[in-house]
Parts: sequence; C-alpha cells; structure tokens
Amino acid sequence: MINNSSIKGLAESIAMEYPNKITPLEEIVKDEGLGVFYDDYGANTFDGMTIYGNNKFSIHINTRQGNSQHSPKGRFTLAHELGHYFIDSHRIGLKKGLLKPHPSKTNQKQFYKIEREADYFASNLLMPEKRFDKDIYRKKFNIGLIDHLKEEYKVSRTACAFRFADIGNHSIMVIYAEAKKIRWYHCSDDFKYKYLLYEKNISPNTVMGEYFQDITDDIFKTEQIWAVDIFKYVKDEDVQEKFFEHCITFKNRALSIIWGD
Repeated sequence: MINNSSIKGLAESIAMEYPNKITPLEEIVKDEGLGVFYDDYGANTFDGMTIYGNNKFSIHINTRQGNSQHSPKGRFTLAHELGHYFIDSHRIGLKKGLLKPHPSKTNQKQFYKIEREADYFASNLLMPEKRFDKDIYRKKFNIGLIDHLKEEYKVSRTACAFRFADIGNHSIMVIYAEAKKIRWYHCSDDFKYKYLLYEKNISPNTVMGEYFQDITDDIFKTEQIWAVDIFKYVKDEDVQEKFFEHCITFKNRALSIIWGD
C-alpha cells in the first residue's frame, strides 16, 4: 500500500532531477511524452483529468475553472494530474479501467483518498522539502514569508501556506471559508490547538468573522486575536493568550493564516 513517505520520495526525486527552483512541469510532460490539452470543458465539471486511451496517457486541463498554463492554479492542477500518472497504483488503475476519471457516487471514499494522494504528490513536486528548507532557514515567520515563497515556487498562497504548515519552521493553522462557512482547516503537527471553537461557523471575533459579518470590500490585513475566541479547549491559565491572524478575502471567500509568537 502506498504511503505519504513513498509519494514524497517519488515527487521530490522527479523535481530534483531538474535544477530549476520553479519545477518545470512542461519539461516533465515533454520528457514523459504526455499530451496536455488546455480547453474550456465547462463550469463546475473538473479542473484536470488524466485519461488513458489508444495505449497512451493524456491530461486535460479545464481553462473555464481558471486554469491557465502558467498560472499558480493551472500549475497545481497539472502537478496533481501528474500524480495520477506517476503514482503506480493510480497509473495502473487508469490503464486497467479500475479508476475512472470522474468520481463514482458509489465509491467516494476511494476517490477522495486518491485525490488526496495526488494533491500530496503535487505539493512535493512543486515545493520539494530540500529546496523549501533552504528558503526558510532562520527566517522569522510572517505573511511576507508566505508571499515570498509563493513567488519563488510559482504556487498559490493557499498551496504555499498548506505546505508551510506541513514542513515549515514555525507552526501555523490555515483556514478556508466560503459563503460564511468554514470549508476546511489544516495545521502544523505541533500547533498548540487542533480544534476550532466552531467547526463550520466562523468565529465573529476574528478578521475573517469581521469580513463575513459585513461583506463590502475585500481585505488583506493582519490583526491580533485571542485564542479563547477561536480555539476549543483553551485552559483557564491561557485565556489571555494571543495569536496573529492574517486574512485575505475575495468575492465571499476568505483564507486566514494563524500563528503565535
């Protein structure tokens, strides 16, 4: 059974074959003889799809979903699809028809596991730990560091923050919300608090909460927040504990990055 360690080793070994800090996905595709097609496949369909037919693989990227060839989102989508190609169990499953390009309604659990594996592959391919570590060595964490790293690796702020939570030198939590509901959150293994005060609803006493209470203008700012206002299981002796929250919003969506001193 494949595990994250194997996926990481595979993705990083491919990335490190190339001297470029920005992983050259087009070169990888060319070296593998893959066909990649960028086209409008309709809204709310898919970002990318890997198909096996006529004894060859092809990757289809949906431009309607905001995936252009050189955009951070388009690059992550292509890296994700390369995960389906390079991970043995995915590639064999596609060749034998055991894995379908679209999720089966009767096998959602398997689909989500496969998609998580491809996401993890993409993260390691685009931001290999050996290079990432050098760029964060002895650097103090702030939102400026995330913005610097996303440009260095040509990835989105969300992808970069998620990666930093996993392998960065300072523990952080990343929260994504849409339409006034928290869709997901992820934190470093050593982040002090693991659970939000409200699992789906947004805490009003946060920058994200402030935005969703009165959505007028998009915001991009850092403020101090109280641990007791956002996390569960805050001890009595820690009710005065503060964290920093940087929130970025856009059209009824918000991303918050939270960290302590």
